[in-house]
Amino acid sequence: MVIPSLPGAINRAGRQRMLSQRSAKAWLMLVQGVLPERAKPILAQSIERFELQLSELKTVQPNDEIRGILLQLEYEWTRFRPLLGDLRADPKAVWTDNEAVLASAQKLTLAYERAAGSSAGHLVNLSGRQRMLSQRMAKAYFFRLMNVNPGPAGEMLQQASADFIKAHEQLKANAGNTAQINSELGLVEQQWFF
Repeated sequence: MVIPSLPGAINRAGRQRMLSQRSAKAWLMLVQGVLPERAKPILAQSIERFELQLSELKTVQPNDEIRGILLQLEYEWTRFRPLLGDLRADPKAVWTDNEAVLASAQKLTLAYERAAGSSAGHLVNLSGRQRMLSQRMAKAYFFRLMNVNPGPAGEMLQQASADFIKAHEQLKANAGNTAQINSELGLVEQQWFF
């Protein structure tokens, strides 16, 4: 599927952030034997979706900055991807390479947002980042549970939680929200509180 617009590219690039975190979370679940019957398809779907979206994003390269970042993201993914297929891989390598994929996906999302040059692009990025933060919190929890970089994992969990709350408040304060958007933000708030 070809992405028809820069807002679509912002959304896809933002989803790459989430998929990077979700794939690491699922790998950690498998390594620790936590709900393996759920974790295995989550991991497979995350990998498949990441690779499909990476190829879709290659169809939207409006400038040299985005072309360069796409190459960097592809490079980081090719380093990280083999680790996801090996439950005996070094968890510290998974941590490091996963963070590199996330950093490239974040740069790409911001570059698409700049190329779009609109407040709507910023909102797409901000709301999409919430998906990533929810997966990042789970990833940090599992790294801490596994005693891999427990201090940084705890800090990651706290920072992701604080960032999620801050972004949620920004999304709620948007003057252009429809009644449906406000209702959905209210539901997110209830789930977050729970």
